[in-house]
Amino acid sequence: MAAWEGWYGALGQAVVDGGNPFGPSTTVAADGTVRDGGASGLSGYTILRADSLPQATDLAKGCPVLASGGSVEVYETFEVM
Repeated sequence: MAAWEGWYGALGQAVVDGGNPFGPSTTVAADGTVRDGGASGLSGYTILRADSLPQATDLAKGCPVLASGGSVEVYETFEVM
């Protein structure tokens, strides 16, 4: 937890939602079939505020999950509603 607290502290106001780990998941295919496990294999989320995708990617480089050999996927969102 100390690593996460340190990362969030370094990010400061960029942290919109500190997130949570994900629990069990399922994947629903276009034909309606369901299988256990998420297709992407994501294990949790954190929402950051950044001016661009490259800036968000730079911020993600400090994520503690990387220290254990994990990876981080960075997505840009936009408001549609």
